[in-house]
Amino acid sequence: MNLNEETEASSEIIEASDDLNEVGSLLSEKEEKLIDEVIETVEKNPRITLWSARSAAVLRYLRKTEPEFSISSEASDLIDAAIAEKYPEIWTLFNHL
Repeated sequence: MNLNEETEASSEIIEASDDLNEVGSLLSEKEEKLIDEVIETVEKNPRITLWSARSAAVLRYLRKTEPEFSISSEASDLIDAAIAEKYPEIWTLFNHL
């Protein structure tokens, strides 16, 4: 990592921290406790399980037809984008993850 990349990464961490502090000041004590519990749980086990026959079929087809295709990586990217779009306010609470 060069100096520019380190500076950029540090800036992103500071921005995420500032965002969390700004949002945190608007949250109730109960909400902050809930967020802390969620973070603790996710840090121990970030996995989720989904059931969708059609999505599973598409992803397995892609794994068999595209070299180095990763079902997990693709599913993560798709789910992250969809959740960030549908729940942007909640998504920002967890920018630092």
